[in-house]
Amino acid sequence: MSDANDATDPDALAERVREGDLRLHELEDHTDYETAVEARRRLLEAETDADVDAIGDYTFEAEEAEANIENMVGAAQIPMGVAGPVQVAGGAASGEFYLPLATTEGALLASVNRGCSVIATAGGADARVTKSGMTRAPVFRVAGVAEAEEVVSWVGENTDRLREAAESTTNHGELLDVDTYVVGDSVYLRFVYDTKDAMGMNMATIATREAAEIVEDETPASLVALSGNLCTDKKPAAINAVEGRGRSVTADVKIPRETVEDRLHTTPEAIEEANTRKNLVGSAKAGSLGFNAHAANVVAAAFLATGQDAAQVVEGSNAITTIEAREDALYASVSLASLEVGTVGGGTKLPTQAEALDVLGLRGGGDPAGSNADALAEIIAVGALAGELSLLAALASRHLSSAHEDLGR
Repeated sequence: MSDANDATDPDALAERVREGDLRLHELEDHTDYETAVEARRRLLEAETDADVDAIGDYTFEAEEAEANIENMVGAAQIPMGVAGPVQVAGGAASGEFYLPLATTEGALLASVNRGCSVIATAGGADARVTKSGMTRAPVFRVAGVAEAEEVVSWVGENTDRLREAAESTTNHGELLDVDTYVVGDSVYLRFVYDTKDAMGMNMATIATREAAEIVEDETPASLVALSGNLCTDKKPAAINAVEGRGRSVTADVKIPRETVEDRLHTTPEAIEEANTRKNLVGSAKAGSLGFNAHAANVVAAAFLATGQDAAQVVEGSNAITTIEAREDALYASVSLASLEVGTVGGGTKLPTQAEALDVLGLRGGGDPAGSNADALAEIIAVGALAGELSLLAALASRHLSSAHEDLGR
């Protein structure tokens, strides 16, 4: 049995969990958030003999993370640095920016910072979001291909009705399109949404659920799963490389030949050859969906710093790097087909992540709606371009291993 004092005693609460009187996820129902978090740490210490003091040393109120985590025990602290400043001339981002990056990989910030410095010396990089659309693709069961054709025809004739149903669930999202796919007795509908400044996965899911009910009511189709993996979320997929998901964004720069030689200690021709043989031919031979050196490094570090969904770095690695040696310059670009970012919602509300967005001047919704997320995508793309340039130059000049040795990493 417990008494009233148990509600403020983390050791007593931990013991109740050990005895089976409470479950881990029920602690917040019996005490305040901070005590519940401490009780779980006490339980871990008793069960594992681990010292979790560092995990319990965090700066935000536990209740602030209620929407982001269950069974909270503390926080994982990842070193954060900045790269830049770098000049970005984008459709939404314009000016000089410091890019916050959180990582445990030594030499990454130094490499990206070198690339940013070279880009700045060259006058900055251009960047543009060329396509935007978050997707959710439910799968329906039908009796056979005749019914499948009936469903596809109905959807084509009633897209406005589906749009009305989907948009009734959100004040901001807009249904852009519904793409249809048939595989035997399975029908997939890939809903594409403009989610403005939100990454929008939850928005798209809720809206699609509403539209899927209309499809079930009006056609022979029966919903099997709200996600049929044709979306495609957090998995390597050619459809994202071709059609895009989230933001499709490209950044490019022209660097004078003398700058390449003085700052990167190699030549445009050597960097072009390294890119062709490594990123293009090597990636093709490997059957890769990403034709780049390490774009995911910058994407992952930026995601962690700014509160994005870290698992979506899978889609963020869907990038192609192109290099061309020109008579007087090096042309370089990186095109990320499916960069899923937002400046509102999710982890962007957590204190350190919100501060990182403040460093970029992009916290919250933009004016017009969607412009902040577009700007974030453009800045990350330029950061990825900086990382590609620096690594390719290090490979072309055979300085990669020595750089890691010099930095002791």
